[in-house]
Amino acid sequence: MTRSSMLSSLAVLSLSFLSAGCATLDEAQAEQDIRQLVTEQTAGWNAHDAAVWTQSFTDDADFTNIVGTVFQGREEIESRHAAIFASIFKTSHAEVTVRRLVFPGPDVAVVDTVHEVTGHTGLPPGVQNTEEGVLRTQMKYVLKRTDNQWRIVTGQNTDVKPAPKPAP
Repeated sequence: MTRSSMLSSLAVLSLSFLSAGCATLDEAQAEQDIRQLVTEQTAGWNAHDAAVWTQSFTDDADFTNIVGTVFQGREEIESRHAAIFASIFKTSHAEVTVRRLVFPGPDVAVVDTVHEVTGHTGLPPGVQNTEEGVLRTQMKYVLKRTDNQWRIVTGQNTDVKPAPKPAP
C-alpha cells in the first residue's frame, strides 16, 4: 500500500467514525420541544415567577437585557427578574411569538421571538413603549441540547423603538 493510498484510507475511516458518532436531530420534535420551552417561560413571566422564567437557562448562561446589562449565570438572571417582577413588571402580561427557529447543528438551536408586554407600571431608564401601552422586544436565544433537553446558554433582549412621528 502506498503512502497516499494509506492516508486516503485513514481519511475515509476517520470520516466514517465521525459521521457514526455525530448526533442526529428530529427537527420536528426539537421544534416542538423548544416551542414548549418558550410557552413555559412565557407562563413564568405572566405568573411573575422568576424561578419558572429562568428554569431553562444553563447554570453558566449569560443574558443581556434591553438596556445592555449583562447578567452572568442562571442565579443572577433569576435574581434580576425577581426584582423586576416585584416592581415595574409585577402586573405585566407578555405574549410571545416565535419568529424564527433554526438548527445550525444537531445539538444547537437559535430562536428569535417577539415579546409584546402590556400592563407594566414603568420601564427601565432609556426604554420607551413601542406603541401606547405596549413594549415590544426582540429576544434571541442560543440553546444547546444536552441529555435530550434544550437549555438556553445565552440570550439577548432588544427593545423595539417606536416609529418616528410623521413630519408636519
